[in-house]
Amino acid sequence: MDVVYTHCAGLDVHKKTVVAAIIVPDAKGGQHKATRTFGTMTPDLLELSDWLLAQGVTQVAMESTGEYWKPIFNILETTFAVMLVNAHHLSRVPGRKTDVSDAQWIAECLRLGLLRPSFIPPIPQRDFRELTRYRTSFVRERVNLINRLQKLLESMNIKLASVASDVMGVSARAMLDALIAGQASPAEMAELAQGRMRDKLPQLTKALEGRVKPHHRFVLTELLCQIDSLDETLARFDEQIETYGHPFEEAVVWLDTIPGVARQTAEVMVAEIGNDMSRFPSAAHLSAWAGVAPGNNESAGKRYSGKTRPGNKALRVALVQAAHAAARTKNTYLSAQYHRLAGRRGKKKAILAVAHSILVIAYHLIQRKEAYRELGGNYFDQKDPDATAKRLIKRLETLGFQVTAQQSPEPVAA
Repeated sequence: MDVVYTHCAGLDVHKKTVVAAIIVPDAKGGQHKATRTFGTMTPDLLELSDWLLAQGVTQVAMESTGEYWKPIFNILETTFAVMLVNAHHLSRVPGRKTDVSDAQWIAECLRLGLLRPSFIPPIPQRDFRELTRYRTSFVRERVNLINRLQKLLESMNIKLASVASDVMGVSARAMLDALIAGQASPAEMAELAQGRMRDKLPQLTKALEGRVKPHHRFVLTELLCQIDSLDETLARFDEQIETYGHPFEEAVVWLDTIPGVARQTAEVMVAEIGNDMSRFPSAAHLSAWAGVAPGNNESAGKRYSGKTRPGNKALRVALVQAAHAAARTKNTYLSAQYHRLAGRRGKKKAILAVAHSILVIAYHLIQRKEAYRELGGNYFDQKDPDATAKRLIKRLETLGFQVTAQQSPEPVAA
């Protein structure tokens, strides 16, 4: 095989150590190979960088091992061309595995050009992405606390969640504060309802009749304090994300026009894929990278499971959430796509198909620098009206009707 890189190094990364193996030309026209082990503290990594530089290394490859690759990448990215590689792409014949042999194998694969690099965004996008990912984790913690609160209310015989759609809404929160104080009757607590909740006063009075003990009030107080603290944390995260996301603001605004995509979801999408679509050859490549495209599994002319392959988890979760929201919109292309597929392929596959469509739309909006243009809920019917008419006529005939179809001379308004 042809040599692609002449001065290369492979790194086998662990929590406390990193093994570096180099392959560089020697003075006699052969190969000089060397291996050294370093620690992962910053001074140790600077020593690693100096050693690689002294050996004339220009290309470095390492596995994406958990979070342990990040400190090494931060030190080396300014001096070397660093290639981060998916561990699945470095499978070896089992039986002779050591840290040194792993590093040597990575260096040899890099030298022959057998490695495919993972996508590592530039530093501004990495900072933006880290903030959105941490915000998402705090949002999940808040949801977990609210679920615990609802379980506690059930143990108190308080059925507030059966009447109020949001137990952390303004009206429900006022009732919970009164419940903690323990000085109001169920009817008095129900009177704290505001807006449309006042139409449910009889149900609220019944729902707030429970068996509340002192330890219930203590746990409820602690849960509400935790939720309030997370609300303040999320507000500060929103401020930081707005600051760091200023270079990506245009892309966020464009994606926010897609049905089902709220601003926070748009921020997550832009933080994951960036605002430069030249990094992805096509929308299909981006969809496969995100893990929302059908997988390829074919052998001997037979097509097997098209299960999606692992991809960017943070982006996939955001896309699926947006797909659920888009499926509930009215008179939109994405909603029509969902209902068209859900009946014959199932709801889960339909949601994933909508998520795939949202990402493809996002790719083209960022590439073309424009907002979303709605095709309408009748897009699929208007795309092939004859096929739609035949399908509907066939359904009526199966019900025992005799149908005679005649096309109207003037188009009917949707």
